[in-house]
Amino acid sequence: MDMESTVMELIINAGEARSCAMQALRAAKQGDWALVNEQLAEASAASKRAHDVQTTLIGMDEGCGKIPVNLIMVHAQDHIMTSMLAREMIEELIELHRQRQTIQAAQAA
Repeated sequence: MDMESTVMELIINAGEARSCAMQALRAAKQGDWALVNEQLAEASAASKRAHDVQTTLIGMDEGCGKIPVNLIMVHAQDHIMTSMLAREMIEELIELHRQRQTIQAAQAA
């Protein structure tokens, strides 16, 4: 396994997950719920891809330090954790937008 390519795959997928989640939040602000659902699904898929690569690396390491930890590996792990946290928070914010828009629509009726 080419470690550099594998680490870049982690970073790319984590970044895509975070970007899709942010696009979902922007769509929620506009009330475009179909796009929200589409972007959240894409964020979840990218996050799963990153997690699958991470799980493979953990399995290869076997808890024995077989995988060298260098700055780029730490950077990749930061991206994964940040994108996971961002997605969780964004999902909560989207729910607040959904509730706010439902209340506004009810008040306007």
